[in-house]
Amino acid sequence: MSSLLHETGTASSASTPSADTARRLLAGAVAGPLFLAVGYAQAFTREGFDLSEHPFSFLAIGEHGWIQTLTFLVCGVLFIVGATGLAQVATGGPGHRWGPRLFGLMGLGCIGGGLFEADPAYGFPVGAPEGMAADLSWHGLLHGPAFALAIIGWVGAAIAFGRWFRSRGERGWAAYGFVTAAVLFSVAPFMGTDAGVIAVYVTATFGWIWTTALCLHARNLP
Repeated sequence: MSSLLHETGTASSASTPSADTARRLLAGAVAGPLFLAVGYAQAFTREGFDLSEHPFSFLAIGEHGWIQTLTFLVCGVLFIVGATGLAQVATGGPGHRWGPRLFGLMGLGCIGGGLFEADPAYGFPVGAPEGMAADLSWHGLLHGPAFALAIIGWVGAAIAFGRWFRSRGERGWAAYGFVTAAVLFSVAPFMGTDAGVIAVYVTATFGWIWTTALCLHARNLP
């Protein structure tokens, strides 16, 4: 993937992005809202699902789990496509190479989240253990690292694009990137606490909005 991003990132133009680049960026812009819309729609319709206790990844478990699995995979691919579009736009300046690559890494993390299903726990699906599963499956063990990979890519991309925008004199967009990275990173102290899942929802929603705003803004950059 990095070679693809490197190759597509070498093109430079004095005009706005080409139609192909604009479509790639639109794919990246759609991914976040799609993930949120499908996730929240299921959260309010799946029996036993509680937003205060269960992360969206639990929606991939059970009879209708294929919906969330497909959402992870589709959104992951959309983020990677969006990353190739960002690579075509972000040419020159600090962070211009790593910003798109880390954005794509976030997409890979999403795909991993879909391929490696979490184990039933905390009462979901109905009948699951009230706490953590006593014995984690191989895919349950890999789900955590996939989530971590997505977060690393997400935070890193926000910082890299913050640096890139700062080098261009776009202070507002630079600050937006740095604040997004800080918000996403701020969830770490809450993990494992009663407020942890709520913190994930709040910070992730903020982060998805940033990915959409970034890709839409990039469609109009010279």
